[in-house]
Amino acid sequence: MITNSDRTDVWIHEYLTPWDIYAHGVKEILVKKKTKYQEMCIFDSGIYGKFLMLDGDCQSCTSDEFMYHEPLVHPGMIFHGSPRKVLILGGGEGATAREVLRWRTVEEVLMVELDGELLAACQEHLPEMHQNVFDDPRLRVVIADALAVLDSIQDDDWDVVISDLASPMESGPALKLFTKEYFEKIHQILSPQGFLAVQAGPISPPLLQYHTRLVRTLETVFPHCQSYCSQIPSYTMPWGFVLCSEQKINNRPNPDTIDLLLKEKTKGGFKMLDGAALLGLLQLPLYVRQAIAEETQVYTLAKPPDVFSNNGCLSGKLGKQ
Repeated sequence: MITNSDRTDVWIHEYLTPWDIYAHGVKEILVKKKTKYQEMCIFDSGIYGKFLMLDGDCQSCTSDEFMYHEPLVHPGMIFHGSPRKVLILGGGEGATAREVLRWRTVEEVLMVELDGELLAACQEHLPEMHQNVFDDPRLRVVIADALAVLDSIQDDDWDVVISDLASPMESGPALKLFTKEYFEKIHQILSPQGFLAVQAGPISPPLLQYHTRLVRTLETVFPHCQSYCSQIPSYTMPWGFVLCSEQKINNRPNPDTIDLLLKEKTKGGFKMLDGAALLGLLQLPLYVRQAIAEETQVYTLAKPPDVFSNNGCLSGKLGKQ
């Protein structure tokens, strides 16, 4: 029970749209600085735990980040069955790598993060998220631009690629990371049995357009794309993901079969994902399925994303850094 003595008079306001604000109570600011790439703030909110905010937008918080990171990581790993090599693009908190390394089959993980100062701050202030995953010898971290790294990779046998990057709403190079050309580069380095998992923005009705256009873009590169979603309380809205592959994706997997696979191939420790939860995540609401079916726009470098410019429903919330 929350009493008057628990209440704060210090608030950080996050604009979800120009007409909607989420006010986060602040117990303590742990770090606040402007890096080469973005404004970074890590603060203790009290009831929700520690928040990471970039350029005024919530990226994750310690109380419910598992509701983002487990759905982002494990469906692709599960459908592959025995992932050995995994590439993570983004994921500065270390939580994406943490989830990947639950898999005993994984031998090599390459994590590419643009902002070294962000990575250092997360290592220092968010141990609850990374759980010392950076000490795992299977993980190699490179501070670099994702596009440059994709251009330099010569091998084409990556089992799973996870795109955990910023939103195309933001200016600069992030615009290129949601285009057909970007996904073609990833397709070239995936093994024939490989899977790409992409954080794909909110699926709340006012902000759905970004997700549907991203799905359409991915469908120009991959023959099989499965949209799915997870409700994340600190985001205030359901969040979308897309899983892509040359392989067919069964959106009605047997929960018992999935549970057995996770028991055999992982070290466990899940808070959200099991066979029943995966089956539920893959069942998209009708309005999302209809919106995807009706979408026609594809993002390319020749026509970069200009999300919601027609209806003015602009939200910096649209991307996970």
